[in-house]
Amino acid sequence: MSEMEKNRESWSQYSETLEKSKEYHSKWHIAVSSPVRREILKLLAEGKNEDEIMEMLKLSKKQLDYHVEILQWGFCIHREGDRWVVTKEGEVVHYLDKQK
Repeated sequence: MSEMEKNRESWSQYSETLEKSKEYHSKWHIAVSSPVRREILKLLAEGKNEDEIMEMLKLSKKQLDYHVEILQWGFCIHREGDRWVVTKEGEVVHYLDKQK
Protein backbone atom coordinates (compact mmCIF):
# COMPACT_ATOMS: atom_id res chain seq x y z
CA MET A 1 0.00 0.00 0.00
CA SER A 2 1.40 3.40 -0.95
CA GLU A 3 1.84 6.32 1.45
CA MET A 4 -1.05 8.17 -0.18
CA GLU A 5 -3.33 5.16 0.21
CA LYS A 6 -2.36 4.88 3.90
CA ASN A 7 -3.20 8.55 4.46
CA ARG A 8 -6.54 8.22 2.69
CA GLU A 9 -7.28 5.10 4.70
CA SER A 10 -6.55 6.80 8.02
CA TRP A 11 -8.60 9.85 7.04
CA SER A 12 -11.47 7.73 5.70
CA GLN A 13 -11.86 6.14 9.13
CA TYR A 14 -12.53 9.60 10.59
CA SER A 15 -14.36 11.40 7.77
CA GLU A 16 -17.68 9.56 8.08
CA THR A 17 -19.17 11.90 10.67
CA LEU A 18 -18.53 15.33 12.09
CA GLU A 19 -17.69 13.80 15.48
CA LYS A 20 -15.08 11.50 13.97
CA SER A 21 -13.62 14.36 11.96
CA LYS A 22 -13.30 16.41 15.15
CA GLU A 23 -11.56 13.47 16.83
CA TYR A 24 -9.09 13.20 13.92
CA HIS A 25 -8.25 16.89 14.08
CA SER A 26 -8.03 16.84 17.85
CA LYS A 27 -5.50 13.99 17.78
CA TRP A 28 -3.45 15.82 15.16
CA HIS A 29 -3.54 19.07 17.11
CA ILE A 30 -2.39 17.38 20.31
CA ALA A 31 0.46 15.72 18.41
CA VAL A 32 1.80 18.93 16.85
CA SER A 33 1.14 21.25 19.79
CA SER A 34 4.38 20.28 21.53
CA PRO A 35 7.55 22.13 20.47
CA VAL A 36 9.54 18.95 21.21
CA ARG A 37 7.35 16.89 18.90
CA ARG A 38 7.60 19.52 16.16
CA GLU A 39 11.40 19.31 16.46
CA ILE A 40 11.22 15.52 16.26
CA LEU A 41 9.15 15.82 13.07
CA LYS A 42 11.67 18.21 11.53
CA LEU A 43 14.59 15.95 12.40
CA LEU A 44 12.81 12.87 11.04
CA ALA A 45 12.10 14.79 7.82
CA GLU A 46 15.84 15.52 7.60
CA GLY A 47 16.53 11.80 7.81
CA LYS A 48 17.81 11.68 11.39
CA ASN A 49 17.49 8.38 13.24
CA GLU A 50 16.29 7.84 16.80
CA ASP A 51 19.78 7.89 18.32
CA GLU A 52 20.61 11.17 16.60
CA ILE A 53 17.32 12.71 17.71
CA MET A 54 17.84 11.63 21.34
CA GLU A 55 21.32 13.15 21.32
CA MET A 56 20.31 16.39 19.61
CA LEU A 57 17.25 16.98 21.80
CA LYS A 58 18.77 15.54 24.99
CA LEU A 59 15.96 12.99 25.34
CA SER A 60 16.04 9.57 26.94
CA LYS A 61 14.79 6.58 24.96
CA LYS A 62 11.66 6.55 27.14
CA GLN A 63 10.98 10.24 26.46
CA LEU A 64 11.48 9.80 22.72
CA ASP A 65 9.22 6.75 22.66
CA TYR A 66 6.51 8.75 24.43
CA HIS A 67 6.64 11.57 21.85
CA VAL A 68 6.87 9.16 18.91
CA GLU A 69 3.79 7.32 20.16
CA ILE A 70 1.81 10.56 20.26
CA LEU A 71 3.04 11.55 16.79
CA GLN A 72 1.94 8.20 15.41
CA TRP A 73 -1.41 8.44 17.23
CA GLY A 74 -1.85 11.91 15.73
CA PHE A 75 -1.26 10.69 12.15
CA CYS A 76 2.05 12.59 11.84
CA ILE A 77 4.38 9.61 11.34
CA HIS A 78 4.24 5.96 10.44
CA ARG A 79 6.73 3.13 10.48
CA GLU A 80 8.37 1.94 7.25
CA GLY A 81 10.64 -0.96 8.00
CA ASP A 82 13.07 0.14 10.68
CA ARG A 83 12.50 3.89 10.39
CA TRP A 84 9.83 6.49 11.03
CA VAL A 85 8.47 8.45 8.07
CA VAL A 86 6.73 11.82 8.31
CA THR A 87 3.22 11.85 6.79
CA LYS A 88 1.51 14.75 5.02
CA GLU A 89 -0.12 15.64 8.34
CA GLY A 90 3.31 15.77 9.96
CA GLU A 91 4.81 17.92 7.21
CA VAL A 92 2.49 20.76 8.20
CA VAL A 93 4.80 21.69 11.10
CA HIS A 94 7.12 23.38 8.61
CA TYR A 95 4.31 25.80 7.80
CA LEU A 96 3.20 26.22 11.41
CA ASP A 97 6.62 27.30 12.60
CA LYS A 98 7.06 29.71 9.68
CA GLN A 99 3.94 31.56 10.87
CA LYS A 100 5.61 32.57 14.14
